[in-house]
Amino acid sequence: MAEPNQYGPRGFSGRPIRVYGHAAGVEAMSNGTRENGDRGKARTDEAALSARLQRLGEGLAREGAKTPADDDGVDRAATASGYARGFRLSSELVGGVLVGAGLGWLIDRLLGISPWGFIVFLLLGFVAGVLNVMRSAGVVPGRTQGNGTSGSRQQ
Repeated sequence: MAEPNQYGPRGFSGRPIRVYGHAAGVEAMSNGTRENGDRGKARTDEAALSARLQRLGEGLAREGAKTPADDDGVDRAATASGYARGFRLSSELVGGVLVGAGLGWLIDRLLGISPWGFIVFLLLGFVAGVLNVMRSAGVVPGRTQGNGTSGSRQQ
């Protein structure tokens, strides 16, 4: 008895399986799919594709296309700046939630109204964190100052 193939179903072992009276397997499926005439056509298609790719590369070189290595320092600075901004925004959101949860827990401990203080202040902390993130991102105008104008718009 032949050992089963460890890398796939029985159809991949090399001997055809009978499915509804027809052979099904790797050899049975690939029989007659490639003739000698198709090999020559595949080679000419590959040569045409290679020539087209070479012409495209030459055209791009003439147009003065920049390679990623040309402005590597600029990309790194932009990426670092983006990471810094994302870290700042996420820390503001997490900080608001943690401060709200901490205040709620303290109020629950002092007044004995567990878990309502925690729930209310956790939600308030989340709202404050989202509002801080929106202010930092520039979606919402900043806090109002003493003279009645907002911090981001001076009249």
